[in-house]
Amino acid sequence: MDGVIHIPAGERGVIRLFRLDMRPEQAAFLKEPGALAQVLGVAALDPDQVEIFPVSDLEDIGLAGYLADGCGVPRAQVEEDRGMLDALEGHVLLIRSRAFDGAETRLTPAEQIILVGTYGERQTDWSAPPATAESAKPYSAPKLPPRQARTQARRIGAVLFAVVMLLAALLVWAVAV
Repeated sequence: MDGVIHIPAGERGVIRLFRLDMRPEQAAFLKEPGALAQVLGVAALDPDQVEIFPVSDLEDIGLAGYLADGCGVPRAQVEEDRGMLDALEGHVLLIRSRAFDGAETRLTPAEQIILVGTYGERQTDWSAPPATAESAKPYSAPKLPPRQARTQARRIGAVLFAVVMLLAALLVWAVAV
């Protein structure tokens, strides 16, 4: 999967996994500001949306488990690549779509950065049946009679006035003592 990787404008919920075919010191250097963007051939990346780590840090969970449980990739999608993910060694790079700030981007990674897979994060299901309860309709709350509304407003005002006066009295007392 060499060459240019096209990131469309507005892309969301995609994680790209790269294998870093380099020494640990070189992989650590990619965490420096601007270094990763330079080797990927882009102007800038959001560092909060990028992870670089050795696969051995994942110990028992493994890379497949990290993608499924830690990154929200559907387990069925990870299971398709489990053998390949379990065989990876050394350092890996995870880049989320949010790293590109919604802009159309063309990645031209250095030859030591090899795209291993592209995974989609679980999407939130925002669908719901329409609210049909009477109380869900606009302006369906019972209206107070004007006299009762004025009385309630006066009570609230009196309580606020009392609290402010009490705080002022405490402040004067604290300054005097």
